Amino acid sequence: MQIPLIIPATKSTPNINFDNNTGIFTISGRSLPEDVIKFYKPVKEWVDIYVQNPNENTKIILDLNYFNSSTARLLVKIIIEFENISKKGKNVKVIWKYKAGDEVMEERGYEIKSVVFLPFEFEEYS
Repeated sequence: MQIPLIIPATKSTPNINFDNNTGIFTISGRSLPEDVIKFYKPVKEWVDIYVQNPNENTKIILDLNYFNSSTARLLVKIIIEFENISKKGKNVKVIWKYKAGDEVMEERGYEIKSVVFLPFEFEEYS
């Protein structure tokens, strides 16, 4: 049984809370790590294992208030891994959260949605 992946947020890295027991995977906060590949390596490795034996329902919640272009590329790679769950007939969806009026973050969500093949929901909050 895989244990949940929890990485606390810092000034430059997001909070990661991937819980295979609930099937809810959250990345929240700011993502500006100096070495994006190094920071997201354990996340990608964890997802690779989860995809082999996924839950019936998987929900990816992205609630980032800022991220750099290197993070965007890594997020797309990680989300694409989740597409493999969908191919197994399981339910996967991405929830993109953004603060009301933050058109940049809303637009970034639509940019990512345009290159992946999973259902996306957009949630605006105040």
